[in-house]
Amino acid sequence: MVMQWDKLLTTKRYGHENLRPEEIGRSHFHKDHDRIIFSSAFRRLGRKTQVHPLALNDHIHTRLTHSIEVGSLGRSLGIRVGEILQDQLPHWISPHDLGTIVQSACLAHDIGNPPFGHAGEYAIRDWFKQKADSPLLQSLSDLERLDLQTFEGNAQGFRVVTRIENHLFSGGLRLTYPTLGTLLKYPWTVERAGKKGKFSSFKTESEILDALGRELGLVQLGEHYWCRHPLAYLVEAADDICYAILDLEDAIELNILGFNDIKPILLQLCGNLDYQDEIFSTQASARRKISALRGMAMENMVESTVAAFTANLPQIMTGKYNGELLADGDPGVQQGLSAAKQLAKERVFPDNRKAELEVGAYSTLGTLLDAFCEAAFELHTGGEDQLSYRSQKIISLMGIHCPQADWPLYPSFMRVLDFIGGMTDNYAAYLARQIGGKSIS
Repeated sequence: MVMQWDKLLTTKRYGHENLRPEEIGRSHFHKDHDRIIFSSAFRRLGRKTQVHPLALNDHIHTRLTHSIEVGSLGRSLGIRVGEILQDQLPHWISPHDLGTIVQSACLAHDIGNPPFGHAGEYAIRDWFKQKADSPLLQSLSDLERLDLQTFEGNAQGFRVVTRIENHLFSGGLRLTYPTLGTLLKYPWTVERAGKKGKFSSFKTESEILDALGRELGLVQLGEHYWCRHPLAYLVEAADDICYAILDLEDAIELNILGFNDIKPILLQLCGNLDYQDEIFSTQASARRKISALRGMAMENMVESTVAAFTANLPQIMTGKYNGELLADGDPGVQQGLSAAKQLAKERVFPDNRKAELEVGAYSTLGTLLDAFCEAAFELHTGGEDQLSYRSQKIISLMGIHCPQADWPLYPSFMRVLDFIGGMTDNYAAYLARQIGGKSIS
């Protein structure tokens, strides 16, 4: 089976079907971009950790600045690929539409991440694993329990855009199918998450996942298991490019690394180990020296990504490609990426300040999960009339995410995760202090 661009780029919109290919002014895909930009979940990314929790330095990336930068790169990749594929695309699609689809998916790719970045994901997973033998999880099925114990920001992001934002449980942001498909880095459910725990759809959204796969004409590989949308590979590459360069920039801002530590890596990513700039021999800040190389490195990595996409397009269109575009592109880029990841692993991630804050994140999220999950369990088992005063107040804090007494436990816990996962780092820390009685004012 070969996927077809006219289905992959349909203008149909999840939750609000619209079959008209033409639009006056903004295209369907520009509307997706604007809906994401103006959503409250996207705005909250400004106070969510990228790599370094609760950093005091204003130049450190948050999830918001990271997503904007990934979106900028994604747009370039989409336009470049669109120009190459122009004669294969439906008449209603321009290269810039392709750029907008990829950019929109890039902007939303971290929209479901909980407070404190990956440390937050691990904290939520471990909390539910530690409760494996408690009454809290006894009535759940194996897959429901596994969803909670393998909590994934990608799957929560899919839930946010299709369920939570704007039209609550009525289509969410009501994005087009191509934007949703491009967003799904791992278009399968938790059973196929593997050792790294990667998947893009909870059990609660499996029907949406399947509808999406059918509408886009993706290759079905199994139950709730689909191949990626071809443009999803461009989102992955844009994210990896930003991680490779910008994480190292943050480490310099925090005085974990120096410019000379990352200069050889940037030159490798530029594709020119002998490149010299007069700014290198001046007293300019490391930030300015990096800027002299950043653009050149990104352009070279974009070229490598586009070349790899084109070379592997036959396999991509049959759902058989399992590689990564950056790894399968220019060897110099591949080597530079490996060096960047190794340096981050050895020097950045073990940083003591980062470790201290991540341990604190575990305590913060543990306090919140104890309070809200136990209140949801109490509501489920005893009903509203039997709720303790504390649990009444805990439940009331959840607002629109408040579960109902007659719901099964699994959707009740998912609504708790909608509430906690949507918090900023600052609000999570504040609320945990309040609930723990450490800051009553």
